[in-house]
Amino acid sequence: MLNTRKRAGLLAIAFIVTAFPLMSQPAVPADEFSPEEATVASVHAALSASRATCVRIVESYLARIAAFDDKGPALNAIITINSRALQTAAEIDGQLRARRDTLRPLECIPVILKDNFDTADMPTTGGSLALAKSVPLQDAFVVRRLRDAGAVILGKANMTELALGGSSVSSMGGQTRNPYDLTRTPGGSSGGTGASIAASFGIIGTGSDTGQSIRSPASAQSLVGIRPTRGLLSRRGIIPASTTQDEVGPITRTVEDAARALTVMAGYDPEDPVTAFGWRPVAPVYTASLDANGLVGARIGVLQDLLGSEPIHEEVNAVVRRATERMSEAGATLVPIRIANFAALTEDTQLTQFEFKAAFNAYLASLGPNAPVKTLEGFIATGQFHDSIRGALAGYQRADDALNSVEYKQRLLRRDALRLAVMRVMAENRIDAILYPHQKRLVVPIGEEQVERNGVLSNSTGFPAIVFPGGFSPPTADAPLGVPVGIELVGAEWSEPVLIKLAFAYEQLAKIRRPPRSTPPLNR
Repeated sequence: MLNTRKRAGLLAIAFIVTAFPLMSQPAVPADEFSPEEATVASVHAALSASRATCVRIVESYLARIAAFDDKGPALNAIITINSRALQTAAEIDGQLRARRDTLRPLECIPVILKDNFDTADMPTTGGSLALAKSVPLQDAFVVRRLRDAGAVILGKANMTELALGGSSVSSMGGQTRNPYDLTRTPGGSSGGTGASIAASFGIIGTGSDTGQSIRSPASAQSLVGIRPTRGLLSRRGIIPASTTQDEVGPITRTVEDAARALTVMAGYDPEDPVTAFGWRPVAPVYTASLDANGLVGARIGVLQDLLGSEPIHEEVNAVVRRATERMSEAGATLVPIRIANFAALTEDTQLTQFEFKAAFNAYLASLGPNAPVKTLEGFIATGQFHDSIRGALAGYQRADDALNSVEYKQRLLRRDALRLAVMRVMAENRIDAILYPHQKRLVVPIGEEQVERNGVLSNSTGFPAIVFPGGFSPPTADAPLGVPVGIELVGAEWSEPVLIKLAFAYEQLAKIRRPPRSTPPLNR
């Protein structure tokens, strides 16, 4: 059964199509554009060659959401449909007729936002019923940049409530399912975004990553996810969990589309001062790093500390072995490495329990006088949230003056020690990046806690990381293609161009990604 928010959006779209029938009529046959596995480049080629209108393109993605999110495999990935999506597409078609062949970087590209990204024209719920009617005063900084680049926001995706976990279940949206294995979670907390992009509900998705929440859904669903260097992308207008650890970034099906999205989303925002560190006189264009021969001459460290050694880890380890063999065959040098005292260095580096309360209260204050709740205490008092986060919220509420605690300051020092250790091992081994599986074992079945994720090397250093498809586990009845396994690369600060080059070269060589069978092409 359609949830209320999706039903309202689809009804509004149906009214527009009925009231303005010419808007919904493509100028070309309906089968000239196929949304499944489409890319920014293929959409722009279709628009430039007049093989599709923007309205037709947007309609095709809305049709897939209608067919597969509540029906069929019932992925339950979308919380809100943007009722203005087709109207925006029609406006773009009119602009394109006036501009002729000039396309903005993301012209008519359907985007799915994680529902902790502020939108002034739709509620931003964080997956919580307590925030169901919360409409922010303005778009998040990166949302505004996406719109200015021509993107069409199709809707908002489900997530682990307030991004406090890795299972993608919430009081607002329920449980999202993994389209590759409907018995498993899609990773988290950006699992709704991941499932949407894996199932071709859109082309670009956004995620937030406090622990590993961009990279986990990418790994679990054969996608590309980038957690950028701290300071590259603004976090303003994102429901926060940790002011130190929070990052935002793209989730896509290809490295090229991730590079395109990152180029658009990056920029200095005076309301998030840490982005001053990412400012450059000439803004980077990350598509310039797309080199199919990028593995030739590369030196990549394979971090043994993040490989499992038990039978349950063998499916993932097999994918890593094959990936490193292919990289070596393509001209890269793979160097086994370890980080001395790794377990001690990575223990107790997380900061959410200390930073959440102050950050969340500041976010609620930014919503203005119409905010549905004013403080974390008031949020808890509503009782309108998923029971899985109750204990965490209670602990955060008790954390008075946490930013001045001795333990908080010790954790900051441990994070600095880890940063130094990572850079030392890179320097001593003369490596461009460090490689490991994002998860030591396959993403877990629904109802279990997400375990053995390897996000710490990026989330506790501020260094950038990229996850890309590495392979699949052996097929089963529940997972006819196998369960996706993601490879992660982490590098030094501002090394996004290097990581993109390496990931792109492997993607072009191995051609791992395959669409899930649970969401096949629609009859057109």
